[in-house]
Amino acid sequence: MNTDTETLYEELQNVLGKDQLSTNITVREQHGRDESYHEPSNPDLVVFPSCAEDVRAVVKTAAAHEVPVIPFGLGTSLEGHVIPYERGITIDFSKMNRIVEVREKDFLVTVQPGVTRSQLNKELKKHGLFFSVDPGADATLGGMAATNASGTTSVKYGVMRDQVRDLEVVTPDGSIIHTGNLAQKSSSGYHLNSLFVGSEGTLGCITELTLRVYGIPEHIVAARASFQELDDAVEAVVSILQAGVPIARVELLDETSMVQANRFSETDYHEKPTLFLEFHGNEAGLAQDVEFTKEIVADHGCESVAFETDQGARNRLWDARHNLAYAYIHGNKGKKMMVTDVCVPISELSGAIRDARKRLDTFGLTGGILGHVGDGNYHVLLMIDMENPREVEKAAQFNEQIVEYALERRGTCTGEHGVGVGKQKYQELEHGDSLRVMERIKEALDPKGIFNPNKLIKQKEAGQ
Repeated sequence: MNTDTETLYEELQNVLGKDQLSTNITVREQHGRDESYHEPSNPDLVVFPSCAEDVRAVVKTAAAHEVPVIPFGLGTSLEGHVIPYERGITIDFSKMNRIVEVREKDFLVTVQPGVTRSQLNKELKKHGLFFSVDPGADATLGGMAATNASGTTSVKYGVMRDQVRDLEVVTPDGSIIHTGNLAQKSSSGYHLNSLFVGSEGTLGCITELTLRVYGIPEHIVAARASFQELDDAVEAVVSILQAGVPIARVELLDETSMVQANRFSETDYHEKPTLFLEFHGNEAGLAQDVEFTKEIVADHGCESVAFETDQGARNRLWDARHNLAYAYIHGNKGKKMMVTDVCVPISELSGAIRDARKRLDTFGLTGGILGHVGDGNYHVLLMIDMENPREVEKAAQFNEQIVEYALERRGTCTGEHGVGVGKQKYQELEHGDSLRVMERIKEALDPKGIFNPNKLIKQKEAGQ
């Protein structure tokens, strides 16, 4: 340890237990990366708080020394959010993983930030409830709130921001605040929930969340619909939404992705552009929704459609979708994954995906197109040889071009993965003068610039 780190370590030992601090190189390396392609960088030390008061003590110590503070969940982020490029203290919330209260009559649950999505749903199942946001990865709820995560079910239930009723947050000055209440609606004050959800740890550390939950549907039906052309699959989605079918999930996988899914998950699905769909509701209502959907996809040249009501078959279907990133990694040894993430208005979705496919072929890159197309969000999974500068440059150009395409149509550079460092360069283009407002908020709440510095918003150098 250098002298500055030794001083920090000694001061933190006065407020935390010895087992809550680590300067071990392996631990630091584990907290110096996420699941992205971005260059790793290790923190000086890692702390493991057990309560909000521990977090407050760490923040106050860091503020006194003007040392960066980086919140860390499980490191499943995809744009370098948790990588401490300015070093400092990483706060690992794995010890804060308690489900505090289930208020089943209010359809609310209060949890600590280290609770994972699967952990919560296992507990909620006892009460006939479930938490709706499903980003695929078994991320922590604190991390999901920090990035405003969404995923496969957002077309019906909404994104993370829609589920947050209240947050407990430790702010950069060491205050512990609450951003909301338990009421279903409020017209009182600024909407602080929305300010902190999606702030990526740049404004405060989330130490508790109160979230909206839902009753487990009476009946669930899943389906696979295969098409000859990618365009037909996308247009079918638009028609399903326009028809008002209350669909819970609608995912697109192109032909390349179906090949990878079959190889990795040992399934035998048709290797054509495919929609994975799911319907929630009562049995009688779903029968009508299913028949209506069959008619719609048939009008768009659907070659085959298979419905699954058995839970095991449904689980296999969604496991294949959720494991698709790992399928690409497994099928492209020696390459690193770059996951693009843009979102466009539904009316622009078909053109956006067509454009992405054309550009992918033009660049000659290895990858596939998939996404939560029910809300206009699609991804291209690119497999890159990071030792090949030309291939890395092509991937960067491709990513930039599809982002520009989305922004020209008043979409966004990221529908769910967040900004981190990877999408930071697009903030000016997307937000214009609104970015100045965001910068002023950051400066007001974090005047020393210690909370996850240079993520989401590029901080000004001294004297600027």
